[in-house]
Amino acid sequence: MLEIVESVLPTRWRRNRDITDPNKPGSYSSLLTPYLETVSLKACTHPIRTITLVAILGSAFYVNLLDQGFFQPSVGSVNKIDFASLSEGSRRLHLGQDTAWKWQLEENGSKKVHHPREDELSLVTLEFLDAGNNSPSAVPVAKSIALPEGSSAEIVPSSANILSTISSDSHLAFSMPYAETARFLEYVKEIPAPPGTVQEDDGSDDEVEQKKWLIKTAKTGPSSNGMVDWAQNSWNAFLDLIKNAETLDIVIMSLGYLSMYLTFISLFLSMRRMGSNFWLGTTTLFSSAFAFLFGIVVTLKLGVPENVVLLSEGVPFLVVTVGFEKPIMLTQAVLSASYQAKNGNGNGEAFTIQKAVQQAIRERGFEIIRDYAIEIAILSAGAFSGIQGGLRQFCFLAAWTLFFDCILLFTFYTAILTIKLEINRIKRHVTIKKALEEEGVSRRVAENVASSNDWPNGDSISPSTVNIFGMKARERSIPRFKVLMVSGFILINVANLCSMPFRGTRHNTPVSTAGLSSVVTQPPMDPFKVAGNGLDFLFSQAERNKQPLSVTVFQPIKYELQYPSVHYATPEPQDWTIMDGEYQRGLFSALGGRVVESLLKSFEDPVLSKWVIILLAISLVLNGYLFNAARWTIKEPAQDSTSTDAPKANGHAIPPIRTEEPEPPAVDQEALDGTRSRTREECEAILAAKQAPILNDEELIDLALRNKIPGYALEKTLEDKTRAVKIRRGMISRTPGTKELTSKLEKSKLPYEHFDYDRVHGACCENVVGYLPLPLGVAGPITIDGRSYFLPMATTEGVLVASTSRGCKAINAGGGAVTVLTGDGMTRGPCIGFETLARAAAAKVWLDSVEGQKVMKDAFNSTSRFARLQQLKSSIAGTYVYVRFKTTTGDAMGMNMISKGVEQALNVMSKEAGFSDMAIISVSGNYCTDKKPAAINWIDGRGKSVVAEAIIPGEVVRTVLKSNVDALVELNVSKNFIGSAMAGSIGGFNAHASNIVTAIFLATGQDPAQNVESSNCITVMKNLNGNLQISVSMPSIEVGTLGGGTVLEPQAAMLDMLGVRGAHPTTPGANAQQLAKIVAAGVLAGELSLCSALAAGHLVRAHMAHNRSAQPSRAPSPRRSPAGLQMTSIAEKSEAAGKK
Repeated sequence: MLEIVESVLPTRWRRNRDITDPNKPGSYSSLLTPYLETVSLKACTHPIRTITLVAILGSAFYVNLLDQGFFQPSVGSVNKIDFASLSEGSRRLHLGQDTAWKWQLEENGSKKVHHPREDELSLVTLEFLDAGNNSPSAVPVAKSIALPEGSSAEIVPSSANILSTISSDSHLAFSMPYAETARFLEYVKEIPAPPGTVQEDDGSDDEVEQKKWLIKTAKTGPSSNGMVDWAQNSWNAFLDLIKNAETLDIVIMSLGYLSMYLTFISLFLSMRRMGSNFWLGTTTLFSSAFAFLFGIVVTLKLGVPENVVLLSEGVPFLVVTVGFEKPIMLTQAVLSASYQAKNGNGNGEAFTIQKAVQQAIRERGFEIIRDYAIEIAILSAGAFSGIQGGLRQFCFLAAWTLFFDCILLFTFYTAILTIKLEINRIKRHVTIKKALEEEGVSRRVAENVASSNDWPNGDSISPSTVNIFGMKARERSIPRFKVLMVSGFILINVANLCSMPFRGTRHNTPVSTAGLSSVVTQPPMDPFKVAGNGLDFLFSQAERNKQPLSVTVFQPIKYELQYPSVHYATPEPQDWTIMDGEYQRGLFSALGGRVVESLLKSFEDPVLSKWVIILLAISLVLNGYLFNAARWTIKEPAQDSTSTDAPKANGHAIPPIRTEEPEPPAVDQEALDGTRSRTREECEAILAAKQAPILNDEELIDLALRNKIPGYALEKTLEDKTRAVKIRRGMISRTPGTKELTSKLEKSKLPYEHFDYDRVHGACCENVVGYLPLPLGVAGPITIDGRSYFLPMATTEGVLVASTSRGCKAINAGGGAVTVLTGDGMTRGPCIGFETLARAAAAKVWLDSVEGQKVMKDAFNSTSRFARLQQLKSSIAGTYVYVRFKTTTGDAMGMNMISKGVEQALNVMSKEAGFSDMAIISVSGNYCTDKKPAAINWIDGRGKSVVAEAIIPGEVVRTVLKSNVDALVELNVSKNFIGSAMAGSIGGFNAHASNIVTAIFLATGQDPAQNVESSNCITVMKNLNGNLQISVSMPSIEVGTLGGGTVLEPQAAMLDMLGVRGAHPTTPGANAQQLAKIVAAGVLAGELSLCSALAAGHLVRAHMAHNRSAQPSRAPSPRRSPAGLQMTSIAEKSEAAGKK
């Protein structure tokens, strides 16, 4: 039964809900989902149009509300007061013998009760707004107020509210017979300010006008002060609401608004967890605001009275009840689908952003629609329930709001999501490209690698087309689209301006607010708060005279200090038609007057002015994004991608010198067509005409052998890299000086075809003659920090992968490996020289000082978006100073990146820090230290410093590793500690860490030469309660997931298998750090397995079994082969000797 009830509840109200596991689609889902996909596809394909259309509709609906006067009070008669409106909300009390001489409050709506001999009085409080801030002398006193002739009104004590000091208001209270109240209020509608009040002097001879206290309801029309009056009126209304509200009501509303703001905070936190700090949360609020605006207009058009000021009491409860679960659910589904698309969908089909949105709607669309339908049904039941007090109106509005919110979710919000994903894709593309370029990779290769990491995959898109939100558009279509968009906006604005003179005047038809129109009933006035002192005064009189009373307490009558000419200013008639006699002034006069006036009045509106400011801000931000996108996607100019600039000694490149090329000689057409054999002169003429690709292979090889085509320039000359490799192989095979050795290369089994040389050229290798297939195996799986991995290992050493897999199995049996990153910083140690020791010492002192560290850090960090200087360490040797820069490099290994920073920092030091006499001996002074064994790397670390640990149960050591814990501990001490110390090793306190490091390096595109320092490792084993505790500490693992060999597709595929390909989308450097942890865990498995094999004596037999294709023939001697060299402990040897 519970399951049936939960099935009809919205998702957010169910128990144990899992928004990542959608229900299986039913018949209704299959019927509805295709329509949702169609609508969302249109919105995603044209997101800019969708957003613009919704914004225009929202603006039109809001202007419609303004034209109806929804935000302004109804206009009263000029210089008149409305007694009915002033008496609205008043409360009647009775006092007499029948009430035991206690005040009895008459409930609102009840029939008036008349007691015999009862005097009917009224108690009126005059409230002078902001009297203290205007001028203390301007506040009228009771004696200065002229009363109507024959009036019985008398002054009574007024009551000061606790908020009066905040609002600086002043009060006077009068008591009079109820029948005289209307005449009294008409008489005191204007109260002259006391003498000395500031007067207006315009410099003319006219009589100076004096300010007066005027009843606010006597005002003729909306104020022209716009924002100021709106803010002041809102503040006064808020204070009145608090003054008259019950404490419980204030607490409930405060909790409601607090809960609403917490809901907003929860929305932004949820979106932040999904990678958007601001925009998705903000656009969700915009979508809901548009839905609320549409709901208000439709509700009013259907004749249901509403008032936004009073509706504000119900909005918090609507926000808290409905929440933003559905946009969050859709966002999570879209991002999940996009993540799956990025990792591949398994069928090789191109996966666009639109398809990600479609898949998300296919999974979650029906569930979202069902939730909306249930909530709308509940609100509709409330709208038709017949319950009084404003609940019906609120439910009606809320139902329409949810209806429009549902439509906007699948149109407006999905368009926003599409743009967000597109911007993320562009930013990721640019980040990868810039990082590769900082690593020294050519622009063309960097662009290719960045494009291959993009999704959707653009392989199917021709070079002349561009992917815009999933649509293939030709480049010449983009300017046409821009022209159409700009023209459309201009035409819309021109039509809007021209139609303004023919529109009706605003506020002609005020909205009817008859009946109760608030969410909940307006809290009734508390007469004891408004006129408590006056009631006490009347009570004492009535009790003394034994005279029953009926007192009507009026709402406070509000006055404002104003000039009568401004207050009662009658708006000029605006009934202008095209047939007026003044039409001869032309359309320009109309547009110049009415249009400007209408525009200015629109901007005076507080909400519309804020909306214009918000739109301006959004426009600026979007323009920034679009300009950046345009800048990012500008095609790089054609460059010489094959020639590399010769570097100077200081690392700068010498730009090539432009030389005018001679006119190519005339070429025989038959030679061009290849219809006859060409002479050497003809071949050279074709080469000079830059038509070398039409030459055949033999002719190209001949030109290359005669140095007419440099070997390194074959790719540039032929514009076909595979053919260039083929020609180079033929050239090397036939070179006379090496022909005896290289003659077989051209026809050798070294493969060269079917390889993407675009990723090699300018990035990995020069003078390419092919590629070497290297066996690739996988070890594992192994659990690292709770996640399972297969370790790719490229090696030609038998047993290595199998041995590592055995170690992985043992580690998994103990719960997996735990890794800790203890440091991350690549280093470069330049050498600088001075003429004297004193100057060298001064340089070292300055480099170690706070000022020197700051100057060098600022200079270094200015060269890269990723490199950030962490540490600066200097040493001195004679007149030479060695400086070790240590810096983060993001997901790149970072050698080229850090070299540029070092060069810039040294230049700043030389030119701006007073060391112009220093000489930069070398950017790399072997103080780094790179690709060499060095104690400084072992002590201070270089690259990533990682510690990996695992605990292997004793039973697993015996059954899987075929050894025992004590034997392994003793072997580790004697071999890895004492043996390495005896050899004077630096960082070599391990069994074979280099084996695993090199194999993983080759498989993942790392620099194999950096195996030297990356293999620094100390293996520690301990007996922990009968279990084996093993750990490896590796202080200098130098890896990267960007640049170098990682641009090659096979190596990139292995990084993909590990989940660390390219740059991390949110945390720069996280992918490279994770790769270092994986390497350390692999070393841990290899160390465990090899040491176990050594302890058990299985090493030689395992290698003999795995490294030979056939078993060796049996030896002629009948003697048994010796047993494996199994390790026996010293204790066991001593015990055996004792027994003998």
